[in-house]
Amino acid sequence: MKRLTALLLCLIMLFALTACSKDESGLRKVTLNEVTRSVFYAPLYVACSKGFFAEEGLEVDIVTGGGSDASMTALLSGEADAALMGPETGIYVTNQGKADHPMIIAQLTKRDGSFLLGREADDSFDFSKLKGKSIIAGRPGGMPYMTLLYVLRQHGLEPGSDVEVISNIQFNLMGGAFESGTGDYVTLFEPTATEVEQAGKGYILCSIGQESGEIPYTCLLYTSPSP
Repeated sequence: MKRLTALLLCLIMLFALTACSKDESGLRKVTLNEVTRSVFYAPLYVACSKGFFAEEGLEVDIVTGGGSDASMTALLSGEADAALMGPETGIYVTNQGKADHPMIIAQLTKRDGSFLLGREADDSFDFSKLKGKSIIAGRPGGMPYMTLLYVLRQHGLEPGSDVEVISNIQFNLMGGAFESGTGDYVTLFEPTATEVEQAGKGYILCSIGQESGEIPYTCLLYTSPSP
């Protein structure tokens, strides 16, 4: 509840400063681009569905980007007033020397939300079983990818030599690629992980977030509108 309250306060303060238009109901209309649709972001959805934003005079339209690159593009182009994604994307843009770079103003999640899935159920799963196998892991430089590499090394596995890390598949296509036969393992968010398991195409083995510990995983980014 504290995290939801903090998110609300940050969004309300943020959107009060933007040049968003008002609709017929008098609510200030804003667009928030999320990197993916997941129960991982439940506090945001609760705030919208329970009318918490409307009580503060805001109509929040949530658009799913399908990857941090797409969400950042929407933010920088003005298609979105704010974006919810990993902090690394904002850092990359800042390092490119962009003067009006996006700013991180709030944190929503503090753990990796993905789960490791294999092709067989394994109640006694151990990371040593990944040696010599392949994992679909997202794009290089992304939070899911970097967190997985950290977890592998924590378990004595060197990516690229002990484990093949597949990094050329778009984030929103990872589940479909795994179902079609690519990779021995894959990391997926909910509800996709459970959907794959219910379809009998894979089995959840462990939580990557539980293995990695706490990190600033998903943040709210904002860039000042052009004058």
